[in-house]
Amino acid sequence: MPGMDRFLALAGPGMFGASWWPLILTYIFTFLVCGIPFGKIFARLLGKIDLQKVGSGNIGTTNALRAGGPKVAIPTLICDVFKGVLGVNAARLVVANMVRIEPVDVLALNGGAGIGDTLLALAGLVCLCGHIFSPYLHFKGGKGIATGVGVLFGLSWPFALLHLGIFIVVVAFTRLVSLGSIITVLALPITVPLYFAGDSLSFKVIMSLLGLLIVWAHRSNVRKLLNGTESKLSFSKRVDKMDE
Repeated sequence: MPGMDRFLALAGPGMFGASWWPLILTYIFTFLVCGIPFGKIFARLLGKIDLQKVGSGNIGTTNALRAGGPKVAIPTLICDVFKGVLGVNAARLVVANMVRIEPVDVLALNGGAGIGDTLLALAGLVCLCGHIFSPYLHFKGGKGIATGVGVLFGLSWPFALLHLGIFIVVVAFTRLVSLGSIITVLALPITVPLYFAGDSLSFKVIMSLLGLLIVWAHRSNVRKLLNGTESKLSFSKRVDKMDE
């Protein structure tokens, strides 16, 4: 297993060899960057609104749209997606440097050949944890769907477009962003093994956990969906107080 041997050769005395620290520091950097609450920042700067005190109280794109309109929601969406893309590709560059391969080949280091795919999936999970458990907001944050889409784009843009298509179709028919988000990520345990058939089991498990984490972040929306009280998507209606 030459690929795995290259990774094991990096390990020195103790749990981590010195060569692993760039990746560990990259994960820490990713968590801190993905924790930046862009929705709250843009709502304050562009709409003079505290997103945590209106609508659902969430700092994500949907609540930004409900409270501040497109001028707040669009930059929030772009930055939250970019966080996921940045986190995965930062890890990709570091791993590529660790084993001296081209960044585009990192995902192919899988199964018996290496653990590159698993390290990228972990980077995606770190992105979501930073966004959902923002260290700047007492470990409260967004619900992860925009950053999750960014993670998928960082891994494979065709795969990301597949899930973006699922999301758009569900939202177009129901006008329920939360339902579209939940269905989109619940599809991961099905689509990941099919699309990434040659990748390791650990990669597939972590990607499924990524989806489950987003569903967990939507637990309040699940209750509203079951009760029939979930708010529907609107580009014109605004909220100025907390949902009941």
